[in-house]
Amino acid sequence: MYGVCVVGVGARTPLGLNGPSTAAAVRGAISAIREHPFMIDKAGEVMSVAIDHVLPAEMTNSDRMHEFAYTAMEEALHPLLESPVQGVSLPIIMGFPEERPGYSPAIGDKLLQQLAISQNGPFKFAPVMALHEGHAAGLMAIEKAAELIQRGQASWCLAGGVDSYMNADTLEWLDDGGQLMSAENRSGFPPGEGAGFLLLTSTATAAKWNLPVLAWIIATATVYEENRIKTETICVGEGLTAAIQGVIAKLHLPDEKINTAYCDMNGERYRSEEFTFTLLRTQLAFVDAIDNITPSDCWGDVGAASGPLFANLAIASGLRGYARGPRPLLWTSSECGKRSATVFHLSMCNQPGVQWAPR
Repeated sequence: MYGVCVVGVGARTPLGLNGPSTAAAVRGAISAIREHPFMIDKAGEVMSVAIDHVLPAEMTNSDRMHEFAYTAMEEALHPLLESPVQGVSLPIIMGFPEERPGYSPAIGDKLLQQLAISQNGPFKFAPVMALHEGHAAGLMAIEKAAELIQRGQASWCLAGGVDSYMNADTLEWLDDGGQLMSAENRSGFPPGEGAGFLLLTSTATAAKWNLPVLAWIIATATVYEENRIKTETICVGEGLTAAIQGVIAKLHLPDEKINTAYCDMNGERYRSEEFTFTLLRTQLAFVDAIDNITPSDCWGDVGAASGPLFANLAIASGLRGYARGPRPLLWTSSECGKRSATVFHLSMCNQPGVQWAPR
Protein backbone atom coordinates (compact mmCIF):
# COMPACT_ATOMS: atom_id res chain seq x y z
CA MET A 1 0.00 0.00 0.00
CA TYR A 2 1.25 3.48 -0.81
CA GLY A 3 2.35 5.33 2.28
CA VAL A 4 1.28 8.92 1.56
CA CYS A 5 -2.20 9.99 0.57
CA VAL A 6 -4.30 13.06 -0.15
CA VAL A 7 -7.26 13.63 2.17
CA GLY A 8 -8.05 17.26 1.36
CA VAL A 9 -7.85 19.47 -1.70
CA GLY A 10 -8.58 23.15 -2.29
CA ALA A 11 -8.45 25.44 -5.29
CA ARG A 12 -9.30 28.90 -6.46
CA THR A 13 -8.87 30.16 -10.01
CA PRO A 14 -10.50 32.67 -12.38
CA LEU A 15 -12.82 29.76 -13.28
CA GLY A 16 -14.12 29.04 -9.80
CA LEU A 17 -13.93 29.88 -6.12
CA ASN A 18 -13.34 26.27 -5.09
CA GLY A 19 -12.04 22.96 -6.36
CA PRO A 20 -15.26 21.39 -7.72
CA SER A 21 -16.36 24.48 -9.65
CA THR A 22 -12.89 24.92 -11.14
CA ALA A 23 -12.71 21.27 -12.21
CA ALA A 24 -16.19 21.38 -13.72
CA ALA A 25 -15.32 24.49 -15.72
CA VAL A 26 -12.13 22.92 -17.10
CA ARG A 27 -13.96 19.73 -18.01
CA GLY A 28 -16.55 21.84 -19.83
CA ALA A 29 -13.75 23.69 -21.69
CA ILE A 30 -14.93 27.01 -20.28
CA SER A 31 -12.37 29.77 -20.70
CA ALA A 32 -11.76 32.62 -18.27
CA ILE A 33 -9.46 34.41 -20.73
CA ARG A 34 -10.73 37.89 -21.48
CA GLU A 35 -9.55 41.44 -22.00
CA HIS A 36 -7.77 43.13 -19.11
CA PRO A 37 -9.79 46.10 -17.82
CA PHE A 38 -7.02 48.61 -18.57
CA MET A 39 -3.64 47.07 -19.56
CA ILE A 40 -2.52 47.69 -23.15
CA ASP A 41 0.26 45.75 -24.89
CA LYS A 42 3.07 47.26 -26.98
CA ALA A 43 1.02 46.81 -30.15
CA GLY A 44 -1.71 49.02 -28.71
CA GLU A 45 -4.14 46.16 -28.10
CA VAL A 46 -5.86 45.26 -24.83
CA MET A 47 -4.00 42.45 -23.09
CA SER A 48 -5.67 39.03 -22.91
CA VAL A 49 -5.54 37.59 -19.39
CA ALA A 50 -7.35 35.15 -17.12
CA ILE A 51 -8.22 37.39 -14.19
CA ASP A 52 -10.37 36.69 -11.15
CA HIS A 53 -13.88 38.06 -11.67
CA VAL A 54 -14.44 38.83 -7.97
CA LEU A 55 -11.31 40.76 -6.99
CA PRO A 56 -10.86 44.33 -8.31
CA ALA A 57 -8.30 44.57 -11.08
CA GLU A 58 -6.51 47.34 -9.17
CA MET A 59 -5.70 45.04 -6.22
CA THR A 60 -1.96 44.37 -5.84
CA ASN A 61 -0.70 40.95 -6.82
CA SER A 62 0.47 40.26 -3.24
CA ASP A 63 -3.04 40.91 -1.91
CA ARG A 64 -4.48 38.85 -4.75
CA MET A 65 -2.23 35.92 -3.90
CA HIS A 66 -3.25 36.18 -0.26
CA GLU A 67 -6.93 35.94 -1.18
CA PHE A 68 -6.35 33.01 -3.52
CA ALA A 69 -4.16 31.11 -1.09
CA TYR A 70 -6.38 31.68 1.96
CA THR A 71 -9.46 30.39 0.13
CA ALA A 72 -7.71 27.30 -1.24
CA MET A 73 -6.05 26.52 2.11
CA GLU A 74 -9.34 26.73 3.97
CA GLU A 75 -10.96 24.30 1.53
CA ALA A 76 -8.07 21.82 1.72
CA LEU A 77 -8.09 21.90 5.52
CA HIS A 78 -11.82 21.17 5.77
CA PRO A 79 -11.43 17.40 6.46
CA LEU A 80 -9.03 18.12 9.32
CA LEU A 81 -11.26 20.83 10.76
CA GLU A 82 -14.23 18.44 10.69
CA SER A 83 -12.28 15.61 12.34
CA PRO A 84 -11.65 15.02 16.06
CA VAL A 85 -7.92 15.63 15.57
CA GLN A 86 -6.60 18.14 18.07
CA GLY A 87 -3.34 19.93 18.88
CA VAL A 88 -1.27 18.89 15.86
CA SER A 89 1.65 20.70 14.30
CA LEU A 90 0.93 21.13 10.63
CA PRO A 91 3.91 21.92 8.38
CA ILE A 92 3.05 24.09 5.38
CA ILE A 93 5.16 24.05 2.23
CA MET A 94 4.18 26.58 -0.39
CA GLY A 95 5.34 27.26 -3.92
CA PHE A 96 5.77 30.82 -5.20
CA PRO A 97 6.84 32.48 -8.45
CA GLU A 98 10.46 32.99 -9.36
CA GLU A 99 11.79 36.51 -8.88
CA ARG A 100 10.60 38.79 -11.67
CA PRO A 101 9.46 42.40 -12.19
CA GLY A 102 6.51 42.96 -9.88
CA TYR A 103 7.40 40.06 -7.56
CA SER A 104 10.26 39.36 -5.16
CA PRO A 105 10.82 36.44 -2.76
CA ALA A 106 10.29 38.85 0.13
CA ILE A 107 6.66 39.22 -0.95
CA GLY A 108 6.13 35.46 -0.82
CA ASP A 109 7.92 35.05 2.51
CA LYS A 110 5.74 37.74 4.08
CA LEU A 111 2.61 36.24 2.58
CA LEU A 112 3.40 32.79 3.96
CA GLN A 113 3.92 34.17 7.45
CA GLN A 114 0.59 36.00 7.25
CA LEU A 115 -1.21 32.86 6.11
CA ALA A 116 0.38 30.79 8.86
CA ILE A 117 -1.24 32.94 11.54
CA SER A 118 -4.54 33.62 9.77
CA GLN A 119 -6.17 30.18 9.99
CA ASN A 120 -8.22 29.21 13.02
CA GLY A 121 -8.19 25.53 13.85
CA PRO A 122 -6.97 22.74 16.17
CA PHE A 123 -3.43 22.95 14.81
CA LYS A 124 -0.39 25.15 14.50
CA PHE A 125 1.34 25.83 11.18
CA ALA A 126 4.92 24.82 11.94
CA PRO A 127 7.34 24.72 10.31
CA VAL A 128 6.70 26.82 7.19
CA MET A 129 8.71 26.63 3.97
CA ALA A 130 8.55 28.86 0.88
CA LEU A 131 9.80 27.60 -2.49
CA HIS A 132 10.43 30.41 -4.98
CA GLU A 133 10.83 28.07 -7.96
CA GLY A 134 8.10 29.15 -10.38
CA HIS A 135 6.01 26.62 -12.30
CA ALA A 136 7.61 23.58 -10.66
CA ALA A 137 7.24 24.98 -7.14
CA GLY A 138 3.79 23.52 -6.41
CA LEU A 139 4.81 19.96 -7.28
CA MET A 140 8.08 20.46 -5.43
CA ALA A 141 6.05 21.40 -2.35
CA ILE A 142 4.04 18.17 -2.69
CA GLU A 143 7.28 16.20 -3.07
CA LYS A 144 8.83 17.70 0.06
CA ALA A 145 5.61 17.21 2.04
CA ALA A 146 5.47 13.55 1.04
CA GLU A 147 9.09 13.12 2.13
CA LEU A 148 8.33 14.56 5.57
CA ILE A 149 5.48 12.10 6.05
CA GLN A 150 7.40 9.12 4.67
CA ARG A 151 10.30 9.81 7.04
CA GLY A 152 7.98 10.10 10.02
CA GLN A 153 8.89 13.76 10.54
CA ALA A 154 5.26 14.86 10.22
CA SER A 155 1.86 13.22 10.50
CA TRP A 156 0.15 15.85 8.36
CA CYS A 157 1.36 18.41 5.87
CA LEU A 158 -0.25 21.15 3.80
CA ALA A 159 1.38 21.62 0.40
CA GLY A 160 0.44 24.01 -2.35
CA GLY A 161 1.26 26.92 -4.59
CA VAL A 162 0.01 30.38 -5.49
CA ASP A 163 0.73 32.81 -8.30
CA SER A 164 -0.61 35.92 -9.98
CA TYR A 165 0.69 37.73 -13.03
CA MET A 166 -1.76 40.60 -12.45
CA ASN A 167 0.81 43.29 -11.86
CA ALA A 168 1.54 46.05 -14.38
CA ASP A 169 5.30 45.55 -14.22
CA THR A 170 4.92 41.78 -14.62
CA LEU A 171 2.56 42.04 -17.58
CA GLU A 172 4.77 44.57 -19.34
CA TRP A 173 7.80 42.35 -18.71
CA LEU A 174 5.99 39.42 -20.35
CA ASP A 175 5.05 41.65 -23.27
CA ASP A 176 8.58 42.98 -23.73
CA GLY A 177 9.99 39.45 -23.57
CA GLY A 178 7.66 38.09 -26.24
CA GLN A 179 5.79 35.80 -23.83
CA LEU A 180 2.43 37.56 -23.77
CA MET A 181 -0.20 36.05 -26.03
CA SER A 182 -1.54 38.60 -28.50
CA ALA A 183 -2.71 38.99 -32.07
CA GLU A 184 0.92 39.56 -33.05
CA ASN A 185 2.41 36.82 -30.85
CA ARG A 186 0.85 33.39 -31.31
CA SER A 187 3.53 31.60 -29.29
CA GLY A 188 2.88 33.58 -26.11
CA PHE A 189 0.58 32.65 -23.23
CA PRO A 190 -2.38 34.23 -21.44
CA PRO A 191 -1.29 35.20 -17.90
CA GLY A 192 -3.49 33.84 -15.14
CA GLU A 193 -3.65 33.57 -11.36
CA GLY A 194 -4.76 31.07 -8.76
CA ALA A 195 -3.88 28.82 -5.85
CA GLY A 196 -4.14 25.14 -5.06
CA PHE A 197 -3.45 23.11 -1.90
CA LEU A 198 -3.39 19.48 -0.82
CA LEU A 199 -3.70 18.10 2.70
CA LEU A 200 -1.40 15.08 2.94
CA THR A 201 -1.06 12.40 5.58
CA SER A 202 -0.02 8.77 5.86
CA THR A 203 -2.44 6.06 4.79
CA ALA A 204 -2.33 4.71 8.34
CA THR A 205 -3.25 8.10 9.83
CA ALA A 206 -6.11 8.52 7.38
CA ALA A 207 -7.46 5.11 8.40
CA LYS A 208 -7.02 5.92 12.11
CA TRP A 209 -9.20 9.02 11.83
CA ASN A 210 -11.56 7.51 9.26
CA LEU A 211 -10.77 10.10 6.61
CA PRO A 212 -11.62 9.20 2.98
CA VAL A 213 -8.55 8.95 0.75
CA LEU A 214 -8.80 10.99 -2.44
CA ALA A 215 -5.56 9.75 -3.99
CA TRP A 216 -2.27 8.11 -3.13
CA ILE A 217 1.12 9.48 -4.18
CA ILE A 218 3.00 6.82 -6.12
CA ALA A 219 6.15 8.79 -6.90
CA THR A 220 7.63 12.28 -7.18
CA ALA A 221 10.78 13.60 -8.85
CA THR A 222 12.49 16.93 -9.47
CA VAL A 223 15.54 17.48 -11.68
CA TYR A 224 17.34 20.40 -13.30
CA GLU A 225 17.34 21.28 -17.01
CA GLU A 226 20.49 23.12 -18.06
CA ASN A 227 19.16 24.26 -21.44
CA ARG A 228 16.62 26.76 -20.20
CA ILE A 229 14.19 29.04 -21.95
CA LYS A 230 15.48 32.55 -22.73
CA THR A 231 19.03 31.26 -23.24
CA GLU A 232 21.06 30.54 -26.38
CA THR A 233 21.04 26.80 -25.64
CA ILE A 234 18.86 24.19 -27.34
CA CYS A 235 16.54 22.16 -25.15
CA VAL A 236 15.89 18.56 -26.19
CA GLY A 237 13.90 17.63 -23.10
CA GLU A 238 16.66 15.96 -21.09
CA GLY A 239 15.53 17.41 -17.77
CA LEU A 240 11.85 16.70 -18.24
CA THR A 241 12.71 13.21 -19.49
CA ALA A 242 14.70 12.54 -16.33
CA ALA A 243 11.86 13.79 -14.12
CA ILE A 244 9.24 11.63 -15.84
CA GLN A 245 11.55 8.61 -15.95
CA GLY A 246 12.11 9.14 -12.24
CA VAL A 247 8.42 8.62 -11.46
CA ILE A 248 7.59 5.92 -14.01
CA ALA A 249 10.46 3.87 -12.58
CA LYS A 250 8.12 3.25 -9.63
CA LEU A 251 5.45 1.74 -11.89
CA HIS A 252 5.15 -1.92 -12.83
CA LEU A 253 5.21 -1.54 -16.59
CA PRO A 254 3.59 -2.48 -18.86
CA ASP A 255 0.69 -3.24 -16.50
CA GLU A 256 0.70 0.15 -14.75
CA LYS A 257 0.90 2.70 -17.54
CA ILE A 258 0.14 6.41 -17.24
CA ASN A 259 -3.51 6.97 -18.11
CA THR A 260 -3.40 10.71 -18.76
CA ALA A 261 -1.10 13.68 -18.20
CA TYR A 262 -1.76 17.17 -16.83
CA CYS A 263 0.89 19.68 -17.82
CA ASP A 264 1.75 23.37 -18.00
CA MET A 265 2.19 23.65 -21.75
CA ASN A 266 0.81 27.11 -22.41
CA GLY A 267 1.36 27.89 -26.07
CA GLU A 268 5.06 28.69 -25.85
CA ARG A 269 7.07 26.89 -28.51
CA TYR A 270 9.82 26.02 -26.02
CA ARG A 271 7.48 23.99 -23.83
CA SER A 272 5.84 22.16 -26.70
CA GLU A 273 9.17 21.15 -28.21
CA GLU A 274 10.51 20.10 -24.82
CA PHE A 275 7.62 17.71 -24.29
CA THR A 276 7.83 16.38 -27.85
CA PHE A 277 11.45 15.33 -27.27
CA THR A 278 10.49 13.87 -23.90
CA LEU A 279 7.70 11.73 -25.36
CA LEU A 280 10.12 10.16 -27.85
CA ARG A 281 11.93 8.67 -24.84
CA THR A 282 9.00 7.92 -22.52
CA GLN A 283 6.00 7.12 -24.75
CA LEU A 284 5.92 3.42 -23.91
CA ALA A 285 4.96 4.31 -20.33
CA PHE A 286 1.69 5.92 -21.50
CA VAL A 287 -1.60 4.36 -22.49
CA ASP A 288 -1.88 7.22 -24.98
CA ALA A 289 1.17 9.47 -25.18
CA ILE A 290 -0.75 12.37 -26.74
CA ASP A 291 -3.57 12.33 -24.17
CA ASN A 292 -2.48 15.52 -22.41
CA ILE A 293 -4.66 18.00 -20.54
CA THR A 294 -3.44 21.61 -20.79
CA PRO A 295 -5.69 23.75 -18.56
CA SER A 296 -3.92 27.00 -19.47
CA ASP A 297 -6.42 27.15 -22.33
CA CYS A 298 -9.07 27.69 -19.65
CA TRP A 299 -7.49 29.41 -16.65
CA GLY A 300 -4.39 30.93 -18.27
CA ASP A 301 -0.87 30.22 -17.09
CA VAL A 302 -1.07 29.87 -13.31
CA GLY A 303 2.67 29.53 -12.68
CA ALA A 304 3.59 28.18 -9.26
CA ALA A 305 0.01 27.08 -8.59
CA SER A 306 0.05 24.71 -11.58
CA GLY A 307 0.91 21.39 -9.90
CA PRO A 308 -1.60 21.52 -7.02
CA LEU A 309 -4.30 22.76 -9.39
CA PHE A 310 -3.57 19.83 -11.73
CA ALA A 311 -3.98 17.57 -8.70
CA ASN A 312 -7.40 19.09 -8.07
CA LEU A 313 -8.44 18.27 -11.65
CA ALA A 314 -7.12 14.72 -11.46
CA ILE A 315 -8.79 14.01 -8.12
CA ALA A 316 -12.08 15.49 -9.32
CA SER A 317 -11.98 13.19 -12.36
CA GLY A 318 -11.67 10.20 -10.05
CA LEU A 319 -14.40 11.30 -7.66
CA ARG A 320 -16.82 12.17 -10.48
CA GLY A 321 -16.13 9.00 -12.43
CA TYR A 322 -14.76 10.40 -15.67
CA ALA A 323 -11.05 9.63 -15.20
CA ARG A 324 -9.48 7.58 -17.97
CA GLY A 325 -7.76 5.44 -15.36
CA PRO A 326 -6.23 5.52 -11.89
CA ARG A 327 -2.75 6.84 -12.75
CA PRO A 328 -2.49 10.50 -13.81
CA LEU A 329 0.88 12.12 -14.37
CA LEU A 330 1.39 15.77 -13.41
CA TRP A 331 4.43 17.64 -14.72
CA THR A 332 5.65 21.22 -14.60
CA SER A 333 8.55 23.17 -16.07
CA SER A 334 10.13 26.28 -14.49
CA GLU A 335 12.09 28.95 -16.29
CA CYS A 336 14.85 28.54 -13.69
CA GLY A 337 15.38 24.98 -14.92
CA LYS A 338 13.46 22.89 -12.38
CA ARG A 339 11.38 20.04 -13.83
CA SER A 340 8.97 18.24 -11.52
CA ALA A 341 6.75 15.23 -12.03
CA THR A 342 4.27 13.36 -9.82
CA VAL A 343 2.19 10.24 -10.35
CA PHE A 344 -0.99 9.68 -8.35
CA HIS A 345 -3.16 6.63 -7.85
CA LEU A 346 -6.73 7.90 -7.72
CA SER A 347 -9.10 6.34 -5.23
CA MET A 348 -11.95 6.39 -7.79
CA CYS A 349 -14.23 5.97 -4.79
CA ASN A 350 -17.40 7.21 -6.49
CA GLN A 351 -17.10 5.28 -9.74
CA PRO A 352 -19.59 2.35 -9.77
CA GLY A 353 -18.12 -1.01 -10.59
CA VAL A 354 -14.50 0.12 -10.54
CA GLN A 355 -12.14 -1.21 -7.91
CA TRP A 356 -8.69 0.30 -8.33
CA ALA A 357 -7.07 -0.25 -4.96
CA PRO A 358 -3.39 0.44 -4.39
CA ARG A 359 -1.08 -2.53 -4.12
